[in-house]
Amino acid sequence: MQGGEENLMTQTIDPVFSSAVLSAPELALNDLDFDALSQAMGGLKGEVDKNPQTAAIILAGGTGERFGKEGGKQLVEIAGKPILTWSAEAFDAVGDIGLIVIVCPEDRCSEYLKRAIDPFPFVTPIVVAPSGPSRQESAFSGLEFVPDDYEYVILHDGARPLISPDLIAHTIATLKGNIDCDGAVVAHPAVDTLKVVENGVIVGTPDRRVFWNAQTPQVFRAGIYRRAHASALSDGFMGTDDSSLIERLGGRVLVVEGKRDNIKLTVPEDYLMLAAAVRTMYMKGAEE
Repeated sequence: MQGGEENLMTQTIDPVFSSAVLSAPELALNDLDFDALSQAMGGLKGEVDKNPQTAAIILAGGTGERFGKEGGKQLVEIAGKPILTWSAEAFDAVGDIGLIVIVCPEDRCSEYLKRAIDPFPFVTPIVVAPSGPSRQESAFSGLEFVPDDYEYVILHDGARPLISPDLIAHTIATLKGNIDCDGAVVAHPAVDTLKVVENGVIVGTPDRRVFWNAQTPQVFRAGIYRRAHASALSDGFMGTDDSSLIERLGGRVLVVEGKRDNIKLTVPEDYLMLAAAVRTMYMKGAEE
């Protein structure tokens, strides 16, 4: 790495978007063989045996205001591919996935297809659905495009590009193997001490051992997931994730321990962490 590039990588990053935030990691990644990286991550580059029972909904409707880049974050590239492409390729490489629904802003659907989907060799059918005013409404919009014959629906944040096909498949298999459960959610145990705060004052310290940080993907049996959305719509309930819709109906949702590098791109600093994670995965794959 050249000295100038090192300086870019070690600068304190302002949370407001700047070109240096995105260009520095790209410069640092230019020497990697990303075909090899794709294989190391489990991507099959368009070659996968399909026996589908599950439809995937990838939520890519956010405006990316906190990321601070005009046009949002879904089409920002890492290692030469849009963030959204990384997510879609992971689901494409899972044999149980028979349909991918990408939920995105209605006025940008053609742009998302042109830049993130069409140039790449997907084997799974991909359709787009218009996003709604909220995450929950966007998920419901995507669900409307899922045929009734799918037994499972799995949802994922399009801004979590480093999800692996292996973890997706494991999450689906976990639910299938527990017939008394309605869903399975990728999460990891809380590691920081948690505080209950009221009016700026700490009023309690709960046992962090019972807390997990929920991520995506989240997979559910399609029947109860549809009922959960209908109930939420009828009651005016707005959940913070898809699992909360199932939980309020009394459904049982399993936790599948994920990886801490399942990073969600939200602010510019996250891009630096993604780039570092990509390099780590490449180096690990090269050693095997």
